[in-house]
Amino acid sequence: MSVLTMAPTLGDLLKFECNPSYCREVVTLKAGTNYPLGAVLGRITASGHYRLAPAALVAGDDGAEIASAVLTEAVDASAGDAIGVVLARGPVILSQLVLTFDASVDLPAERTAKITQLAALGLVARATS
Repeated sequence: MSVLTMAPTLGDLLKFECNPSYCREVVTLKAGTNYPLGAVLGRITASGHYRLAPAALVAGDDGAEIASAVLTEAVDASAGDAIGVVLARGPVILSQLVLTFDASVDLPAERTAKITQLAALGLVARATS
């Protein structure tokens, strides 16, 4: 008998949200990536587009190194810029287990730094399922 594995859903990520009309925003995601649900994003200062928040400054994507939103749905922007809905401000409680980070955020201290940046916006990540 085969085992079916279901991808995470918004219910797996979002544990509490005060008011969706206040906490969420529609944003433009930078082309070149297939963004998963729970992606930790940073805002590129020059364009206002969002991308996965890298561990350090990336030339041309200044500002994106600061985690400023979490994606509420999977979005394929591999072929071009795409629109997505993000959690941009709290109060919100998220499951830390569903958050997805940029490949450069590979050390525990870097992940903690991104989670701390989100907490400053009221997006609190808890180690819960």
